[in-house]
Amino acid sequence: MIKILVVDDEADVQPLFQQRFRKELRAHELEFDFALSGEEALEFMKKEHSEIVLILSDINMPGMSGIELLSKIRHDYHEPEPVVMMITAYGDDENRRQAIENGANDFLTKPLDFNVLKEKLKHLLE
Repeated sequence: MIKILVVDDEADVQPLFQQRFRKELRAHELEFDFALSGEEALEFMKKEHSEIVLILSDINMPGMSGIELLSKIRHDYHEPEPVVMMITAYGDDENRRQAIENGANDFLTKPLDFNVLKEKLKHLLE
């Protein structure tokens, strides 16, 4: 099972993921946890980091940005090191560059294309 932490300040993201991954959730292939801020994500990571395989993080959030969160995760969590995919607005090249410099593994563009995300998850399962 892949345990995924989704970090996004928009609360409507949670039901969207649960709806789009209903089949995978029922089959116990994936498990999602949600944090509404970078700070909340770090609190969650303190308790559960060894189980988290993938972090999907929005970049633009109030308080701690996704880039700052990524930097802290790369600094503090090594064994095992989670895969981190950043969610960017279309054409947001500066944030994308900063995310690469801070160790992002991959990118998704808003609005999320869940078919693209499912393809990327399949590669993680292999």
